[in-house]
Amino acid sequence: MNFKALILPLFLGGTLSGIYSLPSVGKVAESAVKMELPDFIGPWSLEKSPPSEAEIGTLSKDTKFSKAQCFTARPGEVTAGGYLIPDRVDLSVVLSGADINNSIHRPERCMPAQGHNITGSSDQVLKLSNGRQFLAKRLLSVQTLPATLERKKPLRFNCVTYYFFVGHNHVSNDHLERTFTDMKDRLVRGMDQRWAYVSVSMWYGKLDWIPKEVSEAEADTKLRKFLTNFSEEQIEWEKITR
Repeated sequence: MNFKALILPLFLGGTLSGIYSLPSVGKVAESAVKMELPDFIGPWSLEKSPPSEAEIGTLSKDTKFSKAQCFTARPGEVTAGGYLIPDRVDLSVVLSGADINNSIHRPERCMPAQGHNITGSSDQVLKLSNGRQFLAKRLLSVQTLPATLERKKPLRFNCVTYYFFVGHNHVSNDHLERTFTDMKDRLVRGMDQRWAYVSVSMWYGKLDWIPKEVSEAEADTKLRKFLTNFSEEQIEWEKITR
């Protein structure tokens, strides 16, 4: 038996199991993200929406949600009736509660329950006009929306998603890194850190409400621009030190 190969899994398992013995509440350090969403982010208008019952039921009761469907007109594109044709981005900001054992988690864990079949994952650098930059996780997926009484057939959409976590002085796209940082802060500094999980997604391909097919590259470019605008406006960068 190769005992050396077992060292890392055993270490990680033992360390992560320590989460369950951490103190539940210490000195609270709030996330550097602003949970109150504005009416506009750059050229995008925000239509705010409540969390789903599944989201409320999955996480602890003191978890907070800020969600919105975001729209902006596609330049020069109108319907036959003269109405502007919009792009759409789905925005979700989830702020963790005090219970680390029942708090926010990486999207890969819950997206399949929302109909997503994840087909790709990568780390992407986002650069802001204020000179800051950070890593975000980029996911590609195919999302299936089930049939309803009004819609007899399921719908399938190609989807691009970006996400990252914002602590009180730290931005990370790595759930394991975030977990270890949280454990260290509780054990060493006696600090209960609030983390916010920021996620944005956009469909692409042939969409019924857009005559021209939306390429993956177009969706990706618009999503990155939206996310940089959000990050510049909604993150208190003077608090971020790492």
